[in-house]
Amino acid sequence: MRLLCVLLPHFALNCEVLRHPAIKGRSAVVTCASGSQKLVLDYSPGLAGLQPGMPLQQALARQGEAELLQADVPYYRSIFNEILDALEEKSPLVEGADLGQVYIGVDGLQLIYHSDDSLVNAIRGAIPGTFAPQMGIAEGKFPAYLAARCSPPGGYRILTGDIAAFLKDLSCDVLPVSLKSKRKLHDFGLNTLGQVAALPPGPVQSQFGPEGKRIWELARGYDDTPLHPRFTEEIIEESTVLPSVTVSLQAILATVETLLSRAFARDVLKGRGISRITLWTRSWDSEHWERTIPFKEPATDMVNVISRIKQVLESFPQPGPVEQVGLKLTRLGYRLGRQKSLFSEVRAKDHLLDDVQQLELRLGGPQVFRIKEVEPWSRIPERRYALTPLSR
Repeated sequence: MRLLCVLLPHFALNCEVLRHPAIKGRSAVVTCASGSQKLVLDYSPGLAGLQPGMPLQQALARQGEAELLQADVPYYRSIFNEILDALEEKSPLVEGADLGQVYIGVDGLQLIYHSDDSLVNAIRGAIPGTFAPQMGIAEGKFPAYLAARCSPPGGYRILTGDIAAFLKDLSCDVLPVSLKSKRKLHDFGLNTLGQVAALPPGPVQSQFGPEGKRIWELARGYDDTPLHPRFTEEIIEESTVLPSVTVSLQAILATVETLLSRAFARDVLKGRGISRITLWTRSWDSEHWERTIPFKEPATDMVNVISRIKQVLESFPQPGPVEQVGLKLTRLGYRLGRQKSLFSEVRAKDHLLDDVQQLELRLGGPQVFRIKEVEPWSRIPERRYALTPLSR
């Protein structure tokens, strides 16, 4: 499948520039939290020696004069979704892989765009001028991504035919595999894609397991990963800035209840329920906190929804005093009708299984198990039986 990859370099930083134009041209580092550790999410292009995911202390040791900006992930996502909406007007097959990385299906667009130049110009026109997109066209996601990486800002590159010569000198660090595998490749002295492609597939797979086959195929320019276009779904979003920062759980819950009341009052939710809530907060020092709460069936009762949210807030404390609260409701739908059994014993079992499934949904995994025979003839006791989730 012929794909166009669109890369928006330094996406988070450019989003900040879009909101605060005074930042443009200054040395800045966008930071995010990973547990108790601060990491680099993005940085100004002129800051040498930095890379995303680097610990902030290490980054400040190299660029100590840089201005620090706390990441505002909901804002970045809203900007990215606006860009994806605009791109879907140019092609119906648009996948937002990660923030600042888009894949677009090109096959079948020849009747609309008579040349690659006209297609690229249309895509470029749908992206705000703050971003300088790099674009690449090739067969498969990985080759298209590499073509985009090697194109100039605002330009594009096309890869066709045998691309082995293009790939052979590229570093193995461009592979979309685990960091552990990349380090292992370098430990073996395999620093370029050409060196990996020159090996037979067997030894690579024996050293890297299931990921080894993918590494070998990507190094040869083959990627059969399918395109996953966005599904259009109804989304309800509400947010508010608190009059003053607070650490009170009751104050946060009261704010969430107000936002939910607004959402349930909308016409689009009349007679319908919600299957998933994404709740997020922003602390006074711009720390981002977010949790997704799923429901087994579309929830129509605000009392039950608030109860679930309270459990999540109690289980996952806020990183600091909260000044902004928001939520996103997705997967809107109607409750399913069920016909219950005539036999009381069967109904009781169904009710028990429903309670178990609800418990597992809240806790994020199987909680109740049953013993099942697997190899009763085995001489090893541990192999004779296995624990399987009761709800399956």
